[in-house]
Amino acid sequence: MQHEFFFLGLTFILIHEMDAIRCHEWRIFPGLALLNDYWGMVVFQGAHIPLFFWVLLKVSEGNENFIKGFDLFLVVHLFLHIFFLWHRKNEFKDWLSWLIIIAAGAFGLADYLIAF
Repeated sequence: MQHEFFFLGLTFILIHEMDAIRCHEWRIFPGLALLNDYWGMVVFQGAHIPLFFWVLLKVSEGNENFIKGFDLFLVVHLFLHIFFLWHRKNEFKDWLSWLIIIAAGAFGLADYLIAF
């Protein structure tokens, strides 16, 4: 399986999720925004356990359809962050957060265009 750009995109999105805790991303999500910070963080982190498990399982299976879909998700994710720049509780404002978000989207797009 040759998907170097996919794996770079995956790496950056995993780092982004670590950064999302620093930036209190749950405050942006409908529903989670209603929780206090402690419970918002707990639910946000807890939801990522089965999510990461599922992603890693699909990748380990070499599921090409999943990889293609995940590449597209990385691009959509970038545009969602651009769209939510207006949100008053958005804390993704520094250059490092944006480098991570843009890199994930760019590598997802590169893998999609090259591998498929």
